[in-house]
Amino acid sequence: MSHFRPRPLRRNHFSEIPDLACNPIRAQIIEAFFDRRNFSQGEAGRVDEIGFEEFLVVMSHFRPPSQRMTEEQRENVRREKLRFLFNMHDTDNDGTITLEEYRHVVEELLSRSGALGKETAKSIADAAMLEVASVSVGHMEPDEFYEGITFEHFLKLLDGFEIESKMSIRFLNMDTTTLCK
Repeated sequence: MSHFRPRPLRRNHFSEIPDLACNPIRAQIIEAFFDRRNFSQGEAGRVDEIGFEEFLVVMSHFRPPSQRMTEEQRENVRREKLRFLFNMHDTDNDGTITLEEYRHVVEELLSRSGALGKETAKSIADAAMLEVASVSVGHMEPDEFYEGITFEHFLKLLDGFEIESKMSIRFLNMDTTTLCK
C-alpha cells in the first residue's frame, strides 16, 4: 500500500492565490513561507520549496489564541507572532530591521496603491525610523547613526499592541471536502 505524498510547494503556487494578489505585502508573506527561521529554530536562510509540515508550521503562527491558555502560554504565542513579523521585515537575516529594509516595507504599503510616490513614502519611512530610534534608544546625538530595529526594540515598540487575535486566520464554514479532490 503506497502513501500519498503531496508535492512540495514553491513560490509560484502562492502567486496563484487570488486573495493574496492584491495584498500590499504579498511578497513578504510569500517569502515568510520559505524563510527557515519560521519553521526551524536556530536555522537561517531561504529554501526553494517547502513540504506540508513546513507549511503547517508557518500557518500555525496565524492560529488564534485559545481561551484555555495560561498567561505564560499566551505570552509565548504573542512572542512567536511578533518574531514571525520581525522576520518578515528583517530580509537579510542579520537580526536588525535596517532603514533600507524598513523603507522597502513602507514603500510597498504606501506607493503600491498609487496614492503616494516613492519619494514621499521614503520620507515617511525616514521620519518613522527616527521616531522608532527615539523610543528604542532614547536621546540620540545629531552625529549618531541608528543601526536599526532589533527584536528587543521591536518588542518594546509593540508593547501593549494586541497582536494575538489581529494576526490570526479562522477557517470557519469551510467545505473541507473540496480540499481533498
